[in-house]
Amino acid sequence: MREITKFYVDGQWVEPTELNLIDVINPATEKAAGHVALGTAADVDAAVSAARRAFATWGRSSVDDRLAVLNAIIAEYQKRADDLADAVTEEMGAPAGLAQAAQVPIGLGHLMTAAAALPEYRFAEDRRTSRIVKEPIGVCGFITPWNWPLNQVMCKVAPALATGCTMVLKPSEVAPFSAAIVAEIFDAAGVPAGVFNLVNGDGPGVGSALAAHPGIDMISFTGSTRAGIEVARTAAPTVKRVAQELGGKSPNIILDDDDLAQNVAGGVASVMLNSGQSCNAPTRMLVPNSRLDDVVEAVKSVEPSLTVGDPTSKVRLGPVVSEPQFEKIQGLIERAIDDGATPVIGGAGRPDDLPTGYYVRPTVFSGVTNDMEIARTEVFGPVLVVIGYDDIDEALEIANDTEYGLAGYVSGKDLDEVRRIGERIRAGSISLNGAQLDPSAPFGGYKQSGNGREWSDYAFDEFLEVKSLLGYDA
Repeated sequence: MREITKFYVDGQWVEPTELNLIDVINPATEKAAGHVALGTAADVDAAVSAARRAFATWGRSSVDDRLAVLNAIIAEYQKRADDLADAVTEEMGAPAGLAQAAQVPIGLGHLMTAAAALPEYRFAEDRRTSRIVKEPIGVCGFITPWNWPLNQVMCKVAPALATGCTMVLKPSEVAPFSAAIVAEIFDAAGVPAGVFNLVNGDGPGVGSALAAHPGIDMISFTGSTRAGIEVARTAAPTVKRVAQELGGKSPNIILDDDDLAQNVAGGVASVMLNSGQSCNAPTRMLVPNSRLDDVVEAVKSVEPSLTVGDPTSKVRLGPVVSEPQFEKIQGLIERAIDDGATPVIGGAGRPDDLPTGYYVRPTVFSGVTNDMEIARTEVFGPVLVVIGYDDIDEALEIANDTEYGLAGYVSGKDLDEVRRIGERIRAGSISLNGAQLDPSAPFGGYKQSGNGREWSDYAFDEFLEVKSLLGYDA
């Protein structure tokens, strides 16, 4: 049992102002794997005060000093890679292979990308007689989710550290184990006291207090669009900067050519990664109406590889994170069937051999139109819908007919055509022919998928204020 009863504030592990423990449930067993203390507004006050004191020095630190700290964190992170992978598997159910090959490395990737970009980043430039400088915004509040916990923490923390900001992190109370190890890593790396602070808690108790706090200069939130709206509303009276990475219902346009079956199989596999719990998953597959029979056969051919089970074993899919999430997904599947969608594979209920654990059958629907709930709502589970189109203009119309705009996908043999189509999708990150995510490229959404950009040196800009020194070179 993991017991996270203290918070990391001002370089020390401290007792909460009030001890209120909740169970952290292992989604594979439905049993408590440990406990975490929930913080209060008073704990947030203490952490913000520590961060403000630290900012007086860290905000004026040199690039060399910040680079040294980032490199020290990288070294300690690598030492704890196995511990981090075990924690992610236990807290949110990612298969061990995925935790080791993706969940942990992507967090490291953000640290290494920030360290590589920092020496080349221009924090000042001269224009005529003026100097324009970029300065750290100040104290940042981070609210991160459970689905890719290390990715979401590090894509905020790494650029904030690189630019001279201090911070208070509230990780998900559903999956707090890996974040506690991150705090241990930062402590071992010698991050100056108060630069990084960790307060566990839920949205009402800690998230809202962070968003509303007058001592927080910026709030960065990753999660659902609904929750993001509340964070922005709570932050508005203090006119702090708000960055949001929110939901998605990303289109995957597959072209009519000889690679169709291969691209369909790849699209299915991409959705099922992490049990479908990725905001940028290509959950709407758009295919030629004339090839629907081929698409159905391609989907069925993938089904045997979509093994579901104990995440500590060699499986492709583990459980989804929690009982509420499981019930939400089941309701969406059942209503989709009621609306006339046809399961090509999967459907409602658990896999037959898994009576315990929040396991969802990998599900692909055909007979879907873009106005159905299952085509418009972010499921956040291993569920994909197939929608037919007659020509590329119709495919693009369907692709862009969504309130979201986080990601898009295009696959086909003609790369020039793939590029042209990708340029017409209204989303922040477009994958061409199965290209993987690139930590050196910015990530973020259009429309209700959020605002601002994370990843790479583009993320640095989110954490900086711009100052003009007029007459600097008069």
